Amino acid sequence: GELAPCDASAEGHNPLCGDQLSVTVRLDGDRISDINFNGKGCAISVASASLMTEAVKGLDRAAVSTLYDKIHRTLTEHDLPPIPELGKLAALSGVREFPARVKCASLCWHTLDAATRL
Repeated sequence: GELAPCDASAEGHNPLCGDQLSVTVRLDGDRISDINFNGKGCAISVASASLMTEAVKGLDRAAVSTLYDKIHRTLTEHDLPPIPELGKLAALSGVREFPARVKCASLCWHTLDAATRL
C-alpha cells in the first residue's frame, strides 16, 4: 500500500517485463521511519520489494545507501561470496544466475534510491 502522508516517493517501471511499483517513505530526520510499496510485477520483483521494505525500515540514508551497494553487488557479481549481514536479503543472490531477472530484483532498490535522494 501507500503511505499517506509521506515525505518522499518515487515510481519505478521495468518495461522489459512490465513490473511497476511505487515506493512511499516517511522520514524521521534522516531515518526511514516507515516505508511501503504498491505495484504489480513478477514474483522476484514483489519479493525483493517486500524484503527491501522490511530491511530498510529504521535505517538512516547512509545505511540505506550502503545496503543498496551490497545488494547491487550481490545481484551482479558472480564470484562474490555471501555477505552474512544481508540476512534474508542474501536469498536475492540466486537472481544473478539469470541476468535478465536482475532488473526485476533491483527495480525496488533503484526506486527507493530515487525517493530518498531528496
